[in-house]
Amino acid sequence: MPNNLEQWLGRTARLTRLPLTLATALGLLSGWALIGQAWLLARVVNGIIFRHAELATVWPWLWTLLGVFALRALLALLSEQAAFHAAAGIKARVRDALFRHLQVLGPVYLHNQSSGELANTVVDGVEALEAYYARFLPQLALAALLPLSILAFVFPEDWRAGLILLITAPLIPVAMMFIGKGAEQLNQKQWRKLARMSAHFLDVLQGLTTLKLFNASRREAAVMARISDDYRRSTMSVLRVAFLSALALEFFATVSVALVAVVLGFRLLWGDMPFFPAFFVLLLAPEFYLPLRRLGTFYHARMDAIGAAEGIVEILTTPAPKSPGGAATLETPREIAIDLQGVRFSYDSAQMALDGISLRINPFETIALVGPSGAGKSTLATLLLRFIHPDAGTVRVNGTDLKELADDYWLQHVAWVPQQPRIMHGTVAENIRLGRSCADLEEVAEAARLAQAKRFIERLPQGYHTLLGEGGRNLSGGERQRIAIARAFLKDAPLVVLDEATANLDLDSEALVREAIRRLASGRTLVMIAHRLSTVTEANRIVVLDRGRIVEEGSHTDLLDRGGLYTRLVNAYRSPA
Repeated sequence: MPNNLEQWLGRTARLTRLPLTLATALGLLSGWALIGQAWLLARVVNGIIFRHAELATVWPWLWTLLGVFALRALLALLSEQAAFHAAAGIKARVRDALFRHLQVLGPVYLHNQSSGELANTVVDGVEALEAYYARFLPQLALAALLPLSILAFVFPEDWRAGLILLITAPLIPVAMMFIGKGAEQLNQKQWRKLARMSAHFLDVLQGLTTLKLFNASRREAAVMARISDDYRRSTMSVLRVAFLSALALEFFATVSVALVAVVLGFRLLWGDMPFFPAFFVLLLAPEFYLPLRRLGTFYHARMDAIGAAEGIVEILTTPAPKSPGGAATLETPREIAIDLQGVRFSYDSAQMALDGISLRINPFETIALVGPSGAGKSTLATLLLRFIHPDAGTVRVNGTDLKELADDYWLQHVAWVPQQPRIMHGTVAENIRLGRSCADLEEVAEAARLAQAKRFIERLPQGYHTLLGEGGRNLSGGERQRIAIARAFLKDAPLVVLDEATANLDLDSEALVREAIRRLASGRTLVMIAHRLSTVTEANRIVVLDRGRIVEEGSHTDLLDRGGLYTRLVNAYRSPA
């Protein structure tokens, strides 16, 4: 698995090959400038100590040395900027690919995933790639090129010192690989723990009100403390291996430099070598190992990237549901009639969610889907929204097979009002325009009036320009529901699918929402998932589902007269409303 992940990281690096190559080239130039810096410094020290040169004689060398310092600083800055832009470009493209693929996977996939894990992958996981592309990859190239460049200058001066450098150089990457393998496995486990902890923490935050109501917040705080402490302990175990790796790299580099210094010292002592080349080689010896030591430091960025890439690749390689959409259009798009014949669908092979459904939905009809939990109501609604496709059977719209309609074309004819509508971070008007972004404020206000939302919107501090927080925390449940219905009015789709729009509302809010739904049903085909008796009685026809099959069908009074499952459901769901 790590090999596959690293291959994906390598392929992704090709997206910004030019900035990465530029960052590596600038780093190599900085390394060559370092060799020149060592040569100048050795020349100045040799001239002053052994040749007794005057200050005026060495001033040109000192000014040149100062210029080399400035050049290295400039090259380092430019290299950092190029690497940063390369990493930023890759992060933007990967995050864009994630968002696009999640949109293709659709709501059914998202419903089965933990929002915390997805958020951790899209945000922290993508951010963890930055150090890999901005630090590790350029340093990987420099670790191969700079030591070779230094050896090209060391061997002509002293082949013995060059041979020591050549023999001891592999010790650092070998130690890095041996120790890094264990740290890599620990790091991947750590990423998975972080994803699970993020998911749990997000779920706790979203359900904080419920925890308070049931006086379970202290108990959940203790659970969070235990999970955090476990994560801290595992983090320290990873750091222990990482510090061991750094210690090994520093040890081998220090011993190797000391060995070169001893050899050069004895040669100077015996008079076999002048001071200038010996000092020049000694200055280059630590710099020879520096790219390898930095590579060891950034090796942990590679491990972080591999750990983060696991979740990213898992999402990107999830096959998207096949869309059989064609290029057909509807002859009478305002009169939506739907025929389902023998429709079967299963999420897995264990149980059928829809088992041979045959149903006719007439134009401008309000039809209610009722049944116990797991009966197939939501699956049937999801099928009409075309987020899933039937395993068998046909769905025809105005006589045209739904498969022959393009996804975007069909979704233009459908509006969706969920039980818990999503309020985005933006103004009230922007939230209502969700299905029709080009609508002007007058059209938005008319949709809000029809949805019984105009009065409370005008009471907001800035009316339709009031900024709503994520999730609409500053709105009541009924107000959020009416904004969702206003979206449907503004989109003006001929088919509307509702998922119990009056659930969890007080009596006043429910009355307003019911009136808005009555207006919405006028001139449209309306399919609603219903539980409350007040919602069911207003439907033209009621379809009772059980275990993926239609068991009863008719009006409210007819079904009550027959008895059976519908009567038991009414008794169970009956309320004062």
